[in-house]
Amino acid sequence: MVNNPKALWDNCLKLIKENVTEQQYKTWFAPIVFEKYDENSRTLLVQVPSMYVYEYLEQYYVNLLSKVLTRCFGQNIQLTYRVVTDKQHGLSQQIVSEEPSTIEPAPPTNRGNQSPTVLDAVSQLNPQLDIHKTFHNYIEGDSNKLPRTVGLSIAEHPGKSTFNPFFVYGPSGCGKTHLINAIGVHCKEMYPQKRVLYVSARLFQVQFTDASRKNTVNDFINFYQSIDVLIVDDVQEWATAERTVATFFHIFDHLFRLGKQIILASDRPPVDLGWLQDRMLTRFSCGLIAELEKPNVQLCIDILNAKCHRDGLKIPADVIQFIAETANGSVRDLEGVINSLLTYSIVYNTNVDMRLAERVVKRAVKIDNKPLTIDDILEKVCNHYNVSQQHVFSKSRKRDYVMVRQVSMYLAQKYTKMPASRIGQLIGGRDHSTVIHSCSTVEQRLKVDKTFSAELTSIENSFKLKK
Repeated sequence: MVNNPKALWDNCLKLIKENVTEQQYKTWFAPIVFEKYDENSRTLLVQVPSMYVYEYLEQYYVNLLSKVLTRCFGQNIQLTYRVVTDKQHGLSQQIVSEEPSTIEPAPPTNRGNQSPTVLDAVSQLNPQLDIHKTFHNYIEGDSNKLPRTVGLSIAEHPGKSTFNPFFVYGPSGCGKTHLINAIGVHCKEMYPQKRVLYVSARLFQVQFTDASRKNTVNDFINFYQSIDVLIVDDVQEWATAERTVATFFHIFDHLFRLGKQIILASDRPPVDLGWLQDRMLTRFSCGLIAELEKPNVQLCIDILNAKCHRDGLKIPADVIQFIAETANGSVRDLEGVINSLLTYSIVYNTNVDMRLAERVVKRAVKIDNKPLTIDDILEKVCNHYNVSQQHVFSKSRKRDYVMVRQVSMYLAQKYTKMPASRIGQLIGGRDHSTVIHSCSTVEQRLKVDKTFSAELTSIENSFKLKK
């Protein structure tokens, strides 16, 4: 039994003080305030003065905190922060600490754009990974199941699987950078001795240009040929960099022959990269080329719920649904909307509701202004009622299927310029009289059934800004 948790926390601070500089201790640890320790859940709650302090502690000192907590409190201690978000109104939020990584991130340096040197090749390498982008918080769904599964396999067996090189592509905001970071983080945790490096294509090009200018290209090549797991993001940016591509192929070929793992990410498949030479395309075909699709509505909902849980936010289910349906399948947009909602609610001291969500979405999300199609409407309606389009197109007179069919026809007439005959043809091969009857039935029910009206409003919220 823990008799005096505050005394144990003080011991933690003493250990921390012995492992950091005096200035680091004063800046990041002295402001931490012990609040309470729950022995049943083994949860330690501490208060920090700002979100910036919390983020810095999690990025650079989470491993140190984990070690001293284990030493003083025992195994499996859950650290939770109370972050002060608005001192004037006394507002705060609780955030659970991320699981500690075995990667010790180095504080930022001032030579990030400079060309690597031979000295770097033999010294301790900073992998340049974002340790917060892990498999633990990379939510799985239909759109990313294959790349995620393959990525985890690569992280556990780098260079030894058939997935080498691993080329992942997909539209902006679908989670490519998170996935390739997660591979690097997990690999580094399992194999601390391996030289893992994440680099953007642009930074690689800048470093190569810098090396060319200083006449140190050989050092540059030697450095990259020493990497065990090379992760290059946004390779589509090499469209006009012929010399960079030629040098990269030289490095690529060397690593490939040695069985080193190579991971590449792009917004388009290799065949659509105009600068890619046939010999490189052949190399890519030896491994795996995997597509990351935009997350569907359900995955967006799961991502939003996970983020809200992680950040201690409370957002109503209907607001979560609305955001998921209007964020155009972009994880980046989802996070932007949630951050904006949090800021608005704090500044204006108001609850997060549908009205606030609509205001934020209009400002934070680029809405697709393409006209709605029958396929768009059918997808939304079927998803809402959890009915397959196959059942809607069938001749079944089952009540649920008939209702979905009627709602689809009503919304198609409302949001498209198609005649009733064309709508009927596209929704199960019905005639125009069926469409007219369906629309009339829906209109009459909307007048008397508030629940039904709310359901249609929820469906329309997902595409009403496209009108």
